[in-house]
Amino acid sequence: MLRVLPPPLRGALSFLVLTINTLFWCFLLFILSLFKLLLPLDAVRQRLDPLINAIATAWISCNSAWMRHASPSVWRVEGVDALRYNDWYLVNCNHQSWVDIFVLQHALNRRVPLLKFFLKHELIYIPVIGLAWWALDFPFMKRHSRSALRKNPNLRNEDRESARRACAKFARVPTSVMNFAEGTRFTAEKHQAQEAPYQHLLKPKAGAMAMALGAMGAQFHSMLDATIAYPDGVPSFWEYLCGKPFRVVLRVRPVEIPLEFCTGDYEADRAMRKSFHRWLDAIWAGKDQELAQMLAQERGAQTE
Repeated sequence: MLRVLPPPLRGALSFLVLTINTLFWCFLLFILSLFKLLLPLDAVRQRLDPLINAIATAWISCNSAWMRHASPSVWRVEGVDALRYNDWYLVNCNHQSWVDIFVLQHALNRRVPLLKFFLKHELIYIPVIGLAWWALDFPFMKRHSRSALRKNPNLRNEDRESARRACAKFARVPTSVMNFAEGTRFTAEKHQAQEAPYQHLLKPKAGAMAMALGAMGAQFHSMLDATIAYPDGVPSFWEYLCGKPFRVVLRVRPVEIPLEFCTGDYEADRAMRKSFHRWLDAIWAGKDQELAQMLAQERGAQTE
């Protein structure tokens, strides 16, 4: 029904539906989180955490429902059939738009545990949703400038401690730790400024991934390397809400995590750190080639 409306009206209604859906599920989330805050016992957390994650999963399911009505998008999802819901995963993906998050949530919902992101500390102040991320134990990371780190090297420990505390909570309940290794959305301007050696990607940043592996790497079943391609161009969040037709291809493949990255000290062991960077760079070079192939295949099929 939404598809017959003019795009601006469709976008406004989609945003209203998203807001109402978010407020409804956040209300239930905050009630359970209040009990967890007032009764900070392991036994209480073990009972409440699965319920809290189930609320977030229901929120994603409702979002997927209105997406199907609002947007005539064409999806191709590969590599998700063998995933297990009751397991731990580290998920790594390229990043082009806010739409990426909805794509991953829609495609992986109920196939892997709830995706939990490393977030910039400033995002905790977003009304409602920032508090929801806090209730779901998303780790908030502070980004310090190089000059600040030179003046006070101890600032590096803040993010490591935040990641350690968050991952300790993740160990209680099956969780998928989501990481956008580029650290920001891809744009042509950023790509040019970085002089990145990749055609479709920015340079990967190893810090957040290394912290997650160092804190709970032995629990991860594997790393899921996800690649998202938009053959018709990357949609903005507003275009997505307005129901602009677009094609999305998501390809997921498991990658074995070397044991040394789960047991070593990324910060203190220089040799291990270099090895980690080589491993991630190799994955990123392969992802860049794969992304180029996916785009070429889809655009070629469209012209036939």
